[in-house]
Amino acid sequence: MKKVSLSDSGPKVSEAIYGFWRWKDEGAETTAAIEKTINLCLELGINTFDHADIYGDFTVEEHFGKVIKTKSFKREDIVLFSKCGIRKSDKGDFKYYDTSKDHIINSVNGSLKRLNTDYLDIFLLQHSDFLADPEETAGALAEVVKSGKVKHIGVANFSVFQHQLLASYLRIPIVTNHIELNLMNTTAIEDGRIDFIKQCFSKPLAWAPLAGGRILDGTDEKAMVLRAKLEEIGKKYDANIEQTAVSWLMKLGTLPIIGSLSETRIRNAASASDIQLTNQDWYALYQVVNPF
Repeated sequence: MKKVSLSDSGPKVSEAIYGFWRWKDEGAETTAAIEKTINLCLELGINTFDHADIYGDFTVEEHFGKVIKTKSFKREDIVLFSKCGIRKSDKGDFKYYDTSKDHIINSVNGSLKRLNTDYLDIFLLQHSDFLADPEETAGALAEVVKSGKVKHIGVANFSVFQHQLLASYLRIPIVTNHIELNLMNTTAIEDGRIDFIKQCFSKPLAWAPLAGGRILDGTDEKAMVLRAKLEEIGKKYDANIEQTAVSWLMKLGTLPIIGSLSETRIRNAASASDIQLTNQDWYALYQVVNPF
């Protein structure tokens, strides 16, 4: 799998990215499973890994850090993302957004400690905080970059206007936006997020590339019709449904974030980079869920 520039200011990342949002803490078994997954990804050419402070209730980064500590691979050979911005209430009964300066600084320091690394290649805000002072948020991001703890910054789940607002307070570029995008949810195409990210000379990152499994297993009519079309078009490329659905995202210039714990599905997603859909086939799939 080739490496591509995430934006005109970097960094280089693999065409597919592995994300840990589905992982849970099961003790030493989790560390061993993460190590196995990392090795599989590196074998497939995936060198970019996506974390957030809250994944696995603040445990997944720590498991990943234990693997880094073994020095079975060089830190500089991987690209590490982490995020903050979603917090649990004091009672733990609901979640809320927080991109205050203190939370950003504390989250970066916490992620570095848990991951056993001196720097994050990209640090992202996981969601826009409606109550935040954008100047304070931007100042905190600039501070962690200036300190060397973070190389690049990004956002996740931001609308075009939220993205623009934060960027207006920054002198450093926002290198990407993590967005939900798949053949069951193409709103990022219609509402201008894809166009705006590209206008910023960046590549969008697509989470839930298989719609949380709905594309593969959904029993509703929309999912079944789409699955049949994916199977039909996939035959032209000797590709299965997963490979074809992920290649559809890559054709658009987005980088899929793979979250599966299944080795087979990770391999399928990684091999999608070898499939080059024609424009006609791309639109044939798009029109299944968005008829002209």
